[in-house]
Amino acid sequence: MPSTALLPDPAHLLACRARLNHQAQQLPPAGARPVTLAGRVGGWITPAAQAAVAGLPGVHVEPEAVHVTAGARRSLDTVLEHMAQALNQAGLIRAWRNESLDVVAEGQRLACIERGAMRPLGLLTQSVHLNAWAPDGRLWVARRALDKSTDPGLWDTLSGGLVAAGETCATALLRETYEEAGLPAMMLDGCGPLRTVLRMHRRLPDGYQVENVLLADCVLPAGVVPVNQDGEVIEFRCLDLAGLWSCLEGGVFTLEAELCILDSLQRRLADPVAQAS
Repeated sequence: MPSTALLPDPAHLLACRARLNHQAQQLPPAGARPVTLAGRVGGWITPAAQAAVAGLPGVHVEPEAVHVTAGARRSLDTVLEHMAQALNQAGLIRAWRNESLDVVAEGQRLACIERGAMRPLGLLTQSVHLNAWAPDGRLWVARRALDKSTDPGLWDTLSGGLVAAGETCATALLRETYEEAGLPAMMLDGCGPLRTVLRMHRRLPDGYQVENVLLADCVLPAGVVPVNQDGEVIEFRCLDLAGLWSCLEGGVFTLEAELCILDSLQRRLADPVAQAS
């Protein structure tokens, strides 16, 4: 475990966390309207997306909100599928992934939709991240591929990604960790439970990011070296605390990774004998 003497002082950590939290809490884009799904509030649709889906069956654009409803001959999944296709045809989806995510409104899962349509509609997503520590207190970090549609080339937690439709957060973490770092589930037996770091609200070029950021910590066995499997990571490093803090101050991490790393550092400073909680 790292010595707390090597960590920044608590006040500095709190100040950094407050600055990042401010960046992660932004109002919806100008002109965005709330989206209701089957009568439940669930998103923030951009003006361009409103124009692309207006007139589709099941889509009702009103001055105060855009309402999405099922019908006698169409399911909510079908309505959302047509909305995603319209957004794609209008050039509003940055990358069509052929991956479905759950659509959740007011805490209830209602349907699923193409991943690329989540931001234009401002729908809630869930991301899982892993901070993987070496036994000597260094932290493994991963550099994102240069062809990633979001934050290309920036540094990240060892593994992380969005929870797919019908998938539990724990399962998503295991899947992402194998795909991005080549680590099987057996190496994560000592992984701490997932915890919520924050709910992010951020304006992005393709819409509005509303996302629960969840994080777990683990200590990898000595000698374990991550190996990427899916082409989404181009480099791994195992940083000591001095190097880690230098990178944090240099702005080379994604915002989500910075928040996750600071969360782990704060927890370790508060309880330096904890292993992976």
